[in-house]
Amino acid sequence: MRVTIRTSLALRALMYCAVNPGRIVRKHDIAEACNVSENHLAQVVHALGQKGFLATQRGRAGGVTLGRPMEAITVGAVFRALEAEVPLTECQAAETSCPLRGACRLRCVLVEALDAFYARLDQVTLADLVAGNAPLESLLRAA
Repeated sequence: MRVTIRTSLALRALMYCAVNPGRIVRKHDIAEACNVSENHLAQVVHALGQKGFLATQRGRAGGVTLGRPMEAITVGAVFRALEAEVPLTECQAAETSCPLRGACRLRCVLVEALDAFYARLDQVTLADLVAGNAPLESLLRAA
């Protein structure tokens, strides 16, 4: 399994906001700290805003902040929100050409494995990732 760049960027953006509580941060600052394209990050921030993970503010003094407390944001919820339309395997896609689909037991095993993966990610909050993590704070603290 491979996590998409979109989800990786989403978690970095959320961690940046969590490390800078009470501040409205700019996409430019997140992109710079995380060494990513601001244009690609803008799409991710938009999606996070639509899903309620981030609160966005337009205008000259605009930017983003966490849309809910970091203790209420689980890594599993972020993954589900951004990875839901990406099937783990071809046979999990809505339209598949796999001739084994009706008889293959691998699909069930993969579904169980994915459920276990999400169950573990549901146990980890954004707060767990940033609280007491001084090295991360030094990398992401806004000036």
